[in-house]
Amino acid sequence: MNKRHLTSALALGAVSALALAGCASGNQAEGGSGGEDSKGTITLGFLPSWTDGLSTAYLLEDQLGKLGYDVEMQTLTEAGPLYAGLAQGDVDIYPSAWPELTHADYMKTYGDKIEDLGAYYDNAKLTIAVPSYVDITSIDQLKDNAARFDGKIYGIEPGAGLTKQTQETMLPGYGLDGDFELVTSSTAAMLTELDNAIAAQKDIAVTLWRPFWANDAYDVKDLEDPQGLMGEPEALHFLATSGFAERYPDAAELIAGITLDDEQYGSLEDLVVNQYGEGKEPEAVQAWLEQNPSAFPTQR
Repeated sequence: MNKRHLTSALALGAVSALALAGCASGNQAEGGSGGEDSKGTITLGFLPSWTDGLSTAYLLEDQLGKLGYDVEMQTLTEAGPLYAGLAQGDVDIYPSAWPELTHADYMKTYGDKIEDLGAYYDNAKLTIAVPSYVDITSIDQLKDNAARFDGKIYGIEPGAGLTKQTQETMLPGYGLDGDFELVTSSTAAMLTELDNAIAAQKDIAVTLWRPFWANDAYDVKDLEDPQGLMGEPEALHFLATSGFAERYPDAAELIAGITLDDEQYGSLEDLVVNQYGEGKEPEAVQAWLEQNPSAFPTQR
């Protein structure tokens, strides 16, 4: 067990959602309301417990600041209000969205008022995982072993796309909805259950995703998904409120050019979440930029 990882997750999971109304009222008019030398204010909305967005939010804060923008960080605890905030213009950018599958329903609802600025990572996926010592290898083996898991799969936030995919597609598709309950609460709570089970060498199944630091922090394995009911790999996108690229063309151009491979993304998340931790995210980004000088050759 890695206590540093767990402590970070618990601290992040405790962040309260802030009200969206009025949080970025100056962003929509003539370039925003920054200081005398600022090009305006850009608001980044993200879920701190979802560390892909946490990491890229602070990366964008650094890069947009270097372009001359003031950056306002807006934390929430559910994806739904974040998509609504984008559509309403209360949030300018969602720095790590899953619009192709995981958040497809949100895009159906709000997509006509959202701009896609591009994908930065192309191999994200949703998983059901168990500790490596568990002797099953596939989701379809869970049905005959429900008692070993107390009939529970531990999940994350109720409004997460991962929760919907697991509850509405995977469980009924594999005939597990009569034998298993998906226990939802928060990412931090799920990690606590996982941590405790591993410490006691107990069987447990959890919803996870890749990329996510917990896959490396804990000795877990993804269960095979022979029916593909957790979905195919998808890309992680930078989404913006409608009209963003027209108002902030240089910011949109910079964001559209960002791509991260597995090694670059992994090192960014590890530095932000684990090596530096809460409160030192800007320092973590600077360390990452020093390690990856070709990522933004004109912005260092």
